Amino acid sequence: MKTFLDWSAYKDSGMGDAYADIPRHGGDFAKAVAVCINSRQCEAEGKQVMCPSFRVSGNQNLSTGGRVQLLKAALNSDLAEQALADPTLAEAMDLCVACKGCKRECEANVDMPLIKAEYLAQRVARDGPSWRGRLFGHTPRWLHRAPWLKPLVRLRNASPLLARLSERLFGLAAGRPLPEPAPAPFVATPAATAPAAGLPEVVLLIDTFTRHFEPGIAEAALAVLQAGGYRVSIAEPQGDDEEPARALCCGRTYLAQGMIDQARDEVRRLVRALLPHVQAGRTVVGLEASCVLGLRDDAQAYGLGETVEQVARHTLLFEEFLARESTAKRLDLPLKALAGSETLVHGHCHQKAVGAMKSMRRVLKLIPDHEFTLIESGCCGMAGTFGIEAEHAELSSKMAEQALMPALREKPAARVVANGFSCRHQMRAHGDQRPRHLAELLRDALLEKAG
Repeated sequence: MKTFLDWSAYKDSGMGDAYADIPRHGGDFAKAVAVCINSRQCEAEGKQVMCPSFRVSGNQNLSTGGRVQLLKAALNSDLAEQALADPTLAEAMDLCVACKGCKRECEANVDMPLIKAEYLAQRVARDGPSWRGRLFGHTPRWLHRAPWLKPLVRLRNASPLLARLSERLFGLAAGRPLPEPAPAPFVATPAATAPAAGLPEVVLLIDTFTRHFEPGIAEAALAVLQAGGYRVSIAEPQGDDEEPARALCCGRTYLAQGMIDQARDEVRRLVRALLPHVQAGRTVVGLEASCVLGLRDDAQAYGLGETVEQVARHTLLFEEFLARESTAKRLDLPLKALAGSETLVHGHCHQKAVGAMKSMRRVLKLIPDHEFTLIESGCCGMAGTFGIEAEHAELSSKMAEQALMPALREKPAARVVANGFSCRHQMRAHGDQRPRHLAELLRDALLEKAG
């Protein structure tokens, strides 16, 4: 069985353990599946993130452990590649929303989202990518190369007829709006002349979705960092890049569709642009958790060598960077109290997976007289494109209605902070227009400069 990701990190898993139950086929990939110890923690009640589809359905096949059992059966088959196409397994993997909750909350740290990526790659190799998969995977490219598609998205959202047509042709749920690109993407501005004494230099990584859909978030982050005295440059492609005008991308859209070669190419391009900054001692700061986690975690399985790990070690989320600087007593943001009521905070699954909600809490405390509440909710249900896919829209709404949307409706006057692009879109798709990024909240709290 040819695998598409590098599973060598698991080469010693289960060695010498007679009870490891490693499947016969799949090599190190099989060992990654077999790290599950069948504790059923993924099916427990409580405040954990995993497994969103199991939590709303009760179907044991949709828990991490259930998926492991189905995968083991397929990898033990003498016709493993064909067995991976089993309809029951296909449904179980299809309904994994890649939340990364298992990577953090499971005792064995089963990485089901990465396992799913390999599963999808096997399916793409067998059947080829679908038209919808191509559309979603190539989002970073068509946003750059085909700007004429942007008004079509707005037209589709405004026309019930076109919405129904998009469902018939591409499986896009007619009852769900698509994210609408901004009229103009974020454009980099020159860096400040020099950082304040003793402060690190920052390289701001503007992900594809922030750049093209919500450029105001990038502008807010830039304003906040510069108000703190940091010299900020924007991560851009290298001068000899084949597409120097196309923004850098983490490859997440390709990974989510099982298009591993394209995802690997994007990460190679990204690391090549970031490495000189890292070698110069600068800190890379990202705004989107799935993008940063894609570099710090998933990209380690692309087989691209030590440079990926080197760049990943120096890459932080916006809130992680500010919390680190606050702890080091280097952060001096001129903040004022915000008018109005409290702030509700929803954490993206990948923020929770890397423990970044502690950083969120620390940064939110920097705002004077600021009351905030972290919503006790699991996955919002949008999960990239999951919530706008016709066959998944209903399940996606059930995830949102488990805790998130009721919590928002309970406090209609509160501000809402959600750092995940998908999370904000899910809330808006369900009628709540309040969610904003932490960077925007902090920008609003900045004291105006005298004169």
